[in-house]
Amino acid sequence: MEKPGSILRRTAGALALAAVAACPAARAEELPAATLQAVRAIAGDAAAALAPAGLRVEVVPGALDPRLKLAPCPRIEPYLPPGVRPWGRARVGLRCQGGAVAWNVYLPVTVKVWGPGVVAVSALAQGTVLAPDQLTLGQVDWAAEATPPLAAVEALAGRTLARNLAAGESLRVDDLKAREWFAAGDAVHIVARGNGFAVSTRGEALTRGIEGRPVRVRTEAGRILTGLPTAEGRVDVTL
Repeated sequence: MEKPGSILRRTAGALALAAVAACPAARAEELPAATLQAVRAIAGDAAAALAPAGLRVEVVPGALDPRLKLAPCPRIEPYLPPGVRPWGRARVGLRCQGGAVAWNVYLPVTVKVWGPGVVAVSALAQGTVLAPDQLTLGQVDWAAEATPPLAAVEALAGRTLARNLAAGESLRVDDLKAREWFAAGDAVHIVARGNGFAVSTRGEALTRGIEGRPVRVRTEAGRILTGLPTAEGRVDVTL
Protein backbone atom coordinates (compact mmCIF):
# COMPACT_ATOMS: atom_id res chain seq x y z
CA MET A 1 0.00 0.00 0.00
CA GLU A 2 1.29 3.45 -0.89
CA LYS A 3 2.27 5.55 2.13
CA PRO A 4 0.17 8.68 2.95
CA GLY A 5 3.25 10.89 2.64
CA SER A 6 3.88 9.66 -0.91
CA ILE A 7 0.25 10.33 -1.83
CA LEU A 8 0.48 13.86 -0.39
CA ARG A 9 3.68 14.60 -2.29
CA ARG A 10 2.24 13.23 -5.53
CA THR A 11 -0.96 15.25 -5.04
CA ALA A 12 0.98 18.43 -4.29
CA GLY A 13 3.06 17.90 -7.40
CA ALA A 14 0.01 17.37 -9.58
CA LEU A 15 -1.65 20.49 -8.19
CA ALA A 16 1.49 22.52 -8.77
CA LEU A 17 1.57 21.37 -12.39
CA ALA A 18 -2.09 22.28 -12.73
CA ALA A 19 -1.36 25.73 -11.34
CA VAL A 20 1.52 26.14 -13.76
CA ALA A 21 -0.62 25.19 -16.73
CA ALA A 22 -3.88 26.93 -15.90
CA CYS A 23 -3.06 30.56 -15.11
CA PRO A 24 -3.64 32.90 -18.04
CA ALA A 25 -2.65 36.00 -16.08
CA ALA A 26 -1.67 37.11 -12.58
CA ARG A 27 -2.76 40.11 -10.57
CA ALA A 28 -1.65 40.96 -7.05
CA GLU A 29 -5.23 41.31 -5.85
CA GLU A 30 -6.58 38.12 -7.42
CA LEU A 31 -4.72 34.82 -7.75
CA PRO A 32 -6.22 31.93 -9.76
CA ALA A 33 -8.00 29.24 -7.75
CA ALA A 34 -5.64 26.58 -9.11
CA THR A 35 -2.66 28.52 -7.80
CA LEU A 36 -4.17 28.85 -4.33
CA GLN A 37 -5.03 25.14 -4.32
CA ALA A 38 -1.43 24.29 -5.18
CA VAL A 39 -0.19 26.66 -2.46
CA ARG A 40 -2.33 24.85 0.12
CA ALA A 41 -1.10 21.45 -1.05
CA ILE A 42 2.60 22.37 -1.08
CA ALA A 43 2.57 24.05 2.35
CA GLY A 44 0.24 21.42 3.80
CA ASP A 45 2.40 18.53 2.61
CA ALA A 46 5.51 20.08 4.14
CA ALA A 47 3.72 20.85 7.43
CA ALA A 48 2.35 17.30 7.66
CA ALA A 49 5.92 16.00 7.53
CA LEU A 50 6.75 18.10 10.62
CA ALA A 51 3.59 17.39 12.63
CA PRO A 52 3.08 14.42 14.95
CA ALA A 53 0.91 11.64 13.53
CA GLY A 54 -2.83 12.20 13.72
CA LEU A 55 -2.82 15.99 13.61
CA ARG A 56 -4.82 17.87 10.98
CA VAL A 57 -3.12 20.52 8.85
CA GLU A 58 -4.95 23.60 7.55
CA VAL A 59 -3.33 26.18 5.27
CA VAL A 60 -4.89 29.64 4.98
CA PRO A 61 -3.41 31.70 2.12
CA GLY A 62 -3.03 35.41 2.72
CA ALA A 63 -2.96 38.15 0.10
CA LEU A 64 -0.23 39.70 -1.98
CA ASP A 65 0.54 43.37 -1.47
CA PRO A 66 -2.06 45.14 -3.67
CA ARG A 67 0.56 47.73 -4.57
CA LEU A 68 2.48 45.11 -6.55
CA LYS A 69 2.25 45.54 -10.31
CA LEU A 70 2.68 42.07 -11.78
CA ALA A 71 3.00 41.57 -15.51
CA PRO A 72 0.54 39.10 -17.08
CA CYS A 73 1.79 35.54 -16.67
CA PRO A 74 0.70 32.39 -18.51
CA ARG A 75 2.14 30.04 -15.88
CA ILE A 76 2.48 30.70 -12.13
CA GLU A 77 4.59 28.16 -10.28
CA PRO A 78 4.18 27.92 -6.47
CA TYR A 79 7.15 26.62 -4.45
CA LEU A 80 8.38 26.46 -0.87
CA PRO A 81 11.41 28.77 -0.49
CA PRO A 82 14.57 27.21 0.99
CA GLY A 83 14.76 27.56 4.75
CA VAL A 84 11.06 28.35 5.19
CA ARG A 85 9.42 26.30 7.94
CA PRO A 86 5.73 25.80 7.12
CA TRP A 87 4.51 26.22 10.69
CA GLY A 88 2.38 29.13 11.87
CA ARG A 89 3.10 32.24 9.83
CA ALA A 90 5.08 31.32 6.73
CA ARG A 91 5.29 32.13 3.04
CA VAL A 92 5.11 30.35 -0.30
CA GLY A 93 6.97 31.59 -3.36
CA LEU A 94 5.19 32.33 -6.64
CA ARG A 95 7.24 32.70 -9.81
CA CYS A 96 6.17 33.50 -13.33
CA GLN A 97 7.22 31.01 -15.99
CA GLY A 98 6.98 31.78 -19.70
CA GLY A 99 5.84 35.37 -19.36
CA ALA A 100 7.22 38.35 -21.21
CA VAL A 101 8.47 39.65 -17.84
CA ALA A 102 9.76 37.18 -15.25
CA TRP A 103 8.75 37.87 -11.66
CA ASN A 104 8.99 36.20 -8.27
CA VAL A 105 6.90 37.14 -5.23
CA TYR A 106 6.04 35.66 -1.85
CA LEU A 107 2.52 34.90 -0.68
CA PRO A 108 1.98 34.96 3.11
CA VAL A 109 0.24 31.89 4.49
CA THR A 110 -0.89 30.77 7.92
CA VAL A 111 -0.33 27.09 8.62
CA LYS A 112 -2.53 25.71 11.39
CA VAL A 113 -1.94 22.26 12.86
CA TRP A 114 -4.92 21.02 14.84
CA GLY A 115 -4.60 18.43 17.59
CA PRO A 116 -5.46 17.70 21.24
CA GLY A 117 -4.27 20.07 23.93
CA VAL A 118 -5.18 21.32 27.40
CA VAL A 119 -7.46 24.38 27.44
CA ALA A 120 -8.96 26.49 30.22
CA VAL A 121 -12.61 25.74 31.04
CA SER A 122 -13.10 29.37 32.08
CA ALA A 123 -10.97 32.50 32.36
CA LEU A 124 -8.07 32.04 34.80
CA ALA A 125 -5.98 34.77 36.38
CA GLN A 126 -2.22 34.91 36.64
CA GLY A 127 -1.11 33.21 39.86
CA THR A 128 -3.94 30.67 39.85
CA VAL A 129 -2.91 27.30 41.31
CA LEU A 130 -4.40 24.87 38.83
CA ALA A 131 -6.88 22.14 39.65
CA PRO A 132 -7.99 19.42 37.20
CA ASP A 133 -11.59 20.70 37.06
CA GLN A 134 -10.35 24.04 35.69
CA LEU A 135 -8.90 22.37 32.60
CA THR A 136 -10.06 20.09 29.81
CA LEU A 137 -8.81 18.68 26.52
CA GLY A 138 -9.79 20.41 23.30
CA GLN A 139 -8.64 20.84 19.71
CA VAL A 140 -5.98 23.54 19.57
CA ASP A 141 -3.59 24.94 16.98
CA TRP A 142 -0.18 23.47 17.74
CA ALA A 143 1.48 25.89 15.32
CA ALA A 144 0.06 29.05 16.91
CA GLU A 145 3.02 29.37 19.31
CA ALA A 146 6.66 28.33 19.37
CA THR A 147 6.07 25.78 22.14
CA PRO A 148 3.55 22.93 21.71
CA PRO A 149 0.42 22.76 23.88
CA LEU A 150 0.37 20.63 27.00
CA ALA A 151 -1.60 17.41 26.66
CA ALA A 152 -2.13 15.94 30.16
CA VAL A 153 -4.67 17.59 32.49
CA GLU A 154 -3.83 15.61 35.64
CA ALA A 155 -0.11 16.40 35.40
CA LEU A 156 -0.88 20.12 35.75
CA ALA A 157 -2.56 19.91 39.16
CA GLY A 158 -0.81 22.24 41.60
CA ARG A 159 1.07 24.19 38.92
CA THR A 160 0.83 28.00 38.97
CA LEU A 161 -0.16 30.16 36.00
CA ALA A 162 2.40 32.72 34.87
CA ARG A 163 -0.16 34.80 32.93
CA ASN A 164 -3.89 35.32 32.48
CA LEU A 165 -5.63 32.64 30.43
CA ALA A 166 -8.89 33.18 28.54
CA ALA A 167 -11.66 30.58 28.44
CA GLY A 168 -10.85 28.01 25.77
CA GLU A 169 -7.25 29.18 25.42
CA SER A 170 -4.59 26.49 25.18
CA LEU A 171 -2.03 26.00 27.92
CA ARG A 172 1.67 25.75 27.07
CA VAL A 173 4.88 25.28 29.05
CA ASP A 174 5.65 29.01 28.96
CA ASP A 175 2.29 29.73 30.62
CA LEU A 176 3.42 28.02 33.85
CA LYS A 177 5.69 29.37 36.55
CA ALA A 178 8.92 27.40 36.72
CA ARG A 179 9.13 25.11 39.75
CA GLU A 180 11.93 25.45 42.29
CA TRP A 181 12.96 21.88 43.03
CA PHE A 182 15.50 22.76 45.74
CA ALA A 183 17.43 25.64 47.30
CA ALA A 184 21.14 26.38 47.30
CA GLY A 185 22.82 24.33 50.01
CA ASP A 186 20.30 21.47 49.83
CA ALA A 187 21.46 17.88 49.50
CA VAL A 188 20.74 16.52 46.01
CA HIS A 189 20.88 13.22 44.15
CA ILE A 190 23.09 13.55 41.07
CA VAL A 191 22.62 11.25 38.07
CA ALA A 192 25.45 11.60 35.53
CA ARG A 193 25.23 10.01 32.09
CA GLY A 194 27.88 9.59 29.43
CA ASN A 195 28.39 7.48 26.32
CA GLY A 196 27.00 4.10 27.34
CA PHE A 197 27.16 4.57 31.11
CA ALA A 198 25.35 6.20 34.03
CA VAL A 199 26.45 6.81 37.62
CA SER A 200 24.73 8.37 40.60
CA THR A 201 26.05 10.06 43.70
CA ARG A 202 25.07 12.45 46.43
CA GLY A 203 26.03 16.09 46.39
CA GLU A 204 25.19 19.65 47.38
CA ALA A 205 23.40 22.28 45.31
CA LEU A 206 25.47 25.42 44.87
CA THR A 207 22.63 27.33 43.19
CA ARG A 208 18.84 27.16 43.29
CA GLY A 209 17.28 24.33 41.31
CA ILE A 210 14.86 26.20 39.02
CA GLU A 211 13.01 24.09 36.47
CA GLY A 212 14.56 24.39 33.01
CA ARG A 213 17.63 26.34 34.20
CA PRO A 214 21.17 24.99 34.64
CA VAL A 215 22.27 24.38 38.22
CA ARG A 216 25.74 23.91 39.72
CA VAL A 217 26.37 21.10 42.19
CA ARG A 218 29.32 19.77 44.18
CA THR A 219 29.75 16.00 44.42
CA GLU A 220 30.87 14.21 47.59
CA ALA A 221 34.31 13.97 45.98
CA GLY A 222 34.44 17.76 45.63
CA ARG A 223 33.93 17.92 41.86
CA ILE A 224 31.83 20.84 40.53
CA LEU A 225 29.31 19.86 37.84
CA THR A 226 26.56 21.65 35.93
CA GLY A 227 23.28 19.91 35.21
CA LEU A 228 19.52 20.35 35.03
CA PRO A 229 17.11 19.93 37.94
CA THR A 230 14.52 17.34 36.87
CA ALA A 231 12.65 16.60 40.10
CA GLU A 232 12.67 17.43 43.78
CA GLY A 233 16.25 17.00 44.98
CA ARG A 234 17.48 15.52 41.68
CA VAL A 235 19.99 16.81 39.12
CA ASP A 236 20.74 15.19 35.75
CA VAL A 237 24.23 15.77 34.35
CA THR A 238 25.45 14.95 30.83
CA LEU A 239 29.16 14.12 30.70
